[in-house]
Amino acid sequence: METPQNSAHRDNKLMGILAYLGPLIIVSYLVAKDDPFVKFHIKQGFVLFVIEVAVWFIGNMFWQIWMILSVVNIAVIVLSIIGILNVVHGEEKELPIVGKYSSHFPI
Repeated sequence: METPQNSAHRDNKLMGILAYLGPLIIVSYLVAKDDPFVKFHIKQGFVLFVIEVAVWFIGNMFWQIWMILSVVNIAVIVLSIIGILNVVHGEEKELPIVGKYSSHFPI
């Protein structure tokens, strides 16, 4: 039998995971922005999303540096996976390199 507390905890993890999946961060923000655990992961996911969008714009303007941008894209994917693993384990760990920038976004 699932208690309401277990259901809310599972939903918070789902919203935390969605925060690391690019544009799906909007769903997390709209549904659970008041939960401190989800809010922490929304901020980090937003930093990664901003990097993804910036890489896309730069790639469209300067296609010659596609190899460098591919490395950045792979790094973003790896950081997203690390973030998702942190959510699954119920941890609020900063992501390497980019985690410190999440505190600059007031959500």
